[in-house]
Amino acid sequence: MVTPLDTALWGILPYITLGVFIVGMIWRWRYDQYGWTTRSSQSYESVLLRLASPLFHFGIIFVFLGHLMGLAIPKSWTSALGVSEGAYHLVATIGGSIAGIMTLVGLILLLVRRRTYADVFKATTKTDKLMYVLLALPILLGFVATVINQVFGPSHGYDYRETISPWLRSIFLFNPRTDLMVDVPLSFQLHIIAAFLLFMIWPFTRLVHAFSAPIGYTTRPDIVYRSRTTGIATQEPKRGWEPVNMKTTTGQKR
Repeated sequence: MVTPLDTALWGILPYITLGVFIVGMIWRWRYDQYGWTTRSSQSYESVLLRLASPLFHFGIIFVFLGHLMGLAIPKSWTSALGVSEGAYHLVATIGGSIAGIMTLVGLILLLVRRRTYADVFKATTKTDKLMYVLLALPILLGFVATVINQVFGPSHGYDYRETISPWLRSIFLFNPRTDLMVDVPLSFQLHIIAAFLLFMIWPFTRLVHAFSAPIGYTTRPDIVYRSRTTGIATQEPKRGWEPVNMKTTTGQKR
């Protein structure tokens, strides 16, 4: 039986989330392009970042691709290709678990780095702190849901392709089937609600950089840094690369 709460969560909240996300992204692009950045803290600390960042980013990419295949591709399609339910469950569980562990470990290391290095922590805004909380929630809840239902659950795990997948597709067809979500395990429901909250704050955080394609990166000119202090270089600078006041000093000696 579909209750008013079910209608609100699975029939109304998705459209509120989509609306806030789309309008927010358009607003951010039009009025805050200079703020469209990761606000990198690599200059403050790079050793731990070199490990944590690839773990998190590659992990989250694999998690996204796994969600895309599992939720967007109907069960009938994989069955038509001869993929059994057992084989699908095995591949999805193993691959999803590895990607989830990578993402979770990477995020934990990023949070440890941000909290333990003073300069990095000083560069953390209130919006960043809220973002990290709402980013950690769906990742942690998704990992818990996978372990509870897919790893230690029934032999073939919970078949979300019979409930969550068609419900999500029905949202984009503007005919939400809220009845499909009534009996979904609570762990999956909490994971989805946490994801909605994350997408609602996405346009107003540094997460917007996920939609930036560094197309001109390989062809842009080098950025030249020049020091205004003499005696920093360990070798004689090449012609045209001398610090500004070195030219002045040389001219005075002559």
